[in-house]
Amino acid sequence: MAQDYYKTLGINKTATPEEIKKAYRKLALKYHPDKTKGDKALEDKFKIISEAYAVLSDPEKRKQYDTYGSADFQQKFSQEDIFRNFDLGDILKEFGFGGGGFNRSGGFSSGFGQGGGKTSFSGMGGNPFFQNAGPGGGGGRRAPARGKDLEYEIPLSLDELLNGAGKTITISQNGQAKAIEVKIPKGLTQGKKIRLAGKGESGANGGPAGNLYIKSSPSLPPGITLEGNDILMAKDVRLTQALLGDKIEVNTPSGKAINLTLPAGTGHKAKMRLPGMGIPHMKGNGCGDLYVVINIVMPKTLDQKQQKLIEELKETGL
Repeated sequence: MAQDYYKTLGINKTATPEEIKKAYRKLALKYHPDKTKGDKALEDKFKIISEAYAVLSDPEKRKQYDTYGSADFQQKFSQEDIFRNFDLGDILKEFGFGGGGFNRSGGFSSGFGQGGGKTSFSGMGGNPFFQNAGPGGGGGRRAPARGKDLEYEIPLSLDELLNGAGKTITISQNGQAKAIEVKIPKGLTQGKKIRLAGKGESGANGGPAGNLYIKSSPSLPPGITLEGNDILMAKDVRLTQALLGDKIEVNTPSGKAINLTLPAGTGHKAKMRLPGMGIPHMKGNGCGDLYVVINIVMPKTLDQKQQKLIEELKETGL
């Protein structure tokens, strides 16, 4: 079961190396095997706090633990990995416990206490921390584990949403920066994603790599919004054009200029639909629509002639 090493030692995630060592020393004094006299539950507690200290006292292991989190870290790293380069005997000696360590027969020999004898961790083999170790004392490896999936959000222009694109992205994979070529399909709108199999984190103990998921973050020009695969494009018109009707030219996102008939009496925010001129669907079955959203621009000031004409219109009840 995954454990929170910080909680195990009773420290914060911002703890300094000195605070980590101090916390472990306090717990080791309490749960050291020569103090617990064969109590299996307390022996297990000592193993747990020692595992936490083995990780958090090593800058690189701590960095990996903070990166992956408790569950993923313990999937990726076996007990052998965790205790590599960790000499418990030297550490206990430094703490004043004597020159104790794990002997080859599987016992714990220590100068701590008057007897200086051995306390056995039953059934744990040559190294009691390797929980899958056999009777010969070899460090057992955990079963193969699948690597962690990664997710990357990529900004896409309107043109890239319409036509697709080839992109080079840089992701953090196993703690290292890696450049990956990605083919972006048409129609990768907000909320949709593509899967790159095996491009995630490497698996542990020979397990398969995870997947990389690419999500879209559309970067749109002013006046354009998306609703699914539909494009909404604002078009400014004058008040007189809306009242009397007119011919207006619209430059579509695909670069095509078209003429539209603006009906007389068109209201503010009215939508004019151009079917099939939106963003393609990823499955290849057609496109969304383009909506020209009418924005009636009201003048902020009027000259004398305009003022007079508006007053006359007012008298007509308009």
